[in-house]
Amino acid sequence: MAELAGNVLVAQSGGPTAVVNASVAGIIAEALNHDCVEEIYGSLNGVVGLLQEDLVDLAAESQQQIRALKHSPGAALGSCRFKLKKPADLDRVLEVFKAHNIRYFFYIGGNDSQDTAAKISAHAQAQGYEVRVIGIPKTCDNDLPVTDHCPGYGSTAKYLATSIRELAADHDALGQGDLVSIVEVMGRGAGWIAASAALAKRRDQPHDPPHLIYLPEVPFNQEKCLEDIRRVLKREKFCQIVVAEGLTDADGNYVSADPATDAFGHAQLGGAGDFLKDLVEANLPGVKVRLSNPGLLQRSAAHAASKVDADEAYLAGQAAVKAAIAGETDKLVTLVRGDTDTYTCETGLVALAEVANNVKKLPREWINEDGVSMNFQFIRYAQPLIQGEVAVPHENGVPVFARLDKVRVDKTLPAYLA
Repeated sequence: MAELAGNVLVAQSGGPTAVVNASVAGIIAEALNHDCVEEIYGSLNGVVGLLQEDLVDLAAESQQQIRALKHSPGAALGSCRFKLKKPADLDRVLEVFKAHNIRYFFYIGGNDSQDTAAKISAHAQAQGYEVRVIGIPKTCDNDLPVTDHCPGYGSTAKYLATSIRELAADHDALGQGDLVSIVEVMGRGAGWIAASAALAKRRDQPHDPPHLIYLPEVPFNQEKCLEDIRRVLKREKFCQIVVAEGLTDADGNYVSADPATDAFGHAQLGGAGDFLKDLVEANLPGVKVRLSNPGLLQRSAAHAASKVDADEAYLAGQAAVKAAIAGETDKLVTLVRGDTDTYTCETGLVALAEVANNVKKLPREWINEDGVSMNFQFIRYAQPLIQGEVAVPHENGVPVFARLDKVRVDKTLPAYLA
């Protein structure tokens, strides 16, 4: 298919990760290699900036700052959790595309973001405007279907496994068979993050922390939980628990959730750790309970980022540009694991329609029969993803991250009220 002459637009959406900006760096680096690309723009705050025509010139950024994106957490272009609600929103997006000759649109995000990308592309096709739309996966939750894993997950897994080892050293100093430590982690509908805590265990020490992992994939039973804890405390100085925020009971109800929902109708979660803390304190007298909630730290900890993860995020950005210029559209870049004993990874493509609004669960066969620990199949899957360390420059003892100039592109359209 013939190359399209025109401009590139990249946007970020949803919760940031420690490596999401590496995908932006990959897009810019690859786009600069193609003569058909005239300008490289970024949309501030995802589709919100697109609706408001808030675009910046990424080609005007220094190469030093572009390189710094590869080790910078957060979303350098700004992010959003915004749903295109009405036909007028899609019309406005198309107006902005036309006004700035956008012929390549790259949207970095998770499930809901790829649904947005698919809708934008479908509307452009219906109106006869040629633009190639490619999604780039991003989520520390690792719950996008089809792709083997998602950029962002490896770094979160590395941070959590590291933190569990550090906490264990603290608890080992003070525990006397009377301490329960609970760590609540992200994971709305899938337990990938909670499961990654198992990577903290040494291969020859099956009783290493974490002792109990509670996942959304396994219905929660209060009595079993209490018995699990009693069993651990009989043999250990403390009981280390990791629980996913999306923990559900046998009826499929969250054990803790806020009545409020986000822009996409998802329940606002948080409190599973508090639920467990109250349960233990009410039923196990004399046991001290400590609750830790790393919250946003688990997805923004660039100081503990995985080099494999950062490299693959960059690779996904490059692959998106190559695919679009080759004529692909309405596709998501996927990560494809090689079928060898030594870990390898390359990129693939899948239709956006196969990804949007779908959730990939942790395979039940990767969870041991006890329901609270992971077996070798999960370890074999996840361990390669946390390998290597990202070199982050420091100044006065603290890390230095990218600071884009964000040179604004002139607006040509009337203001839009979303």
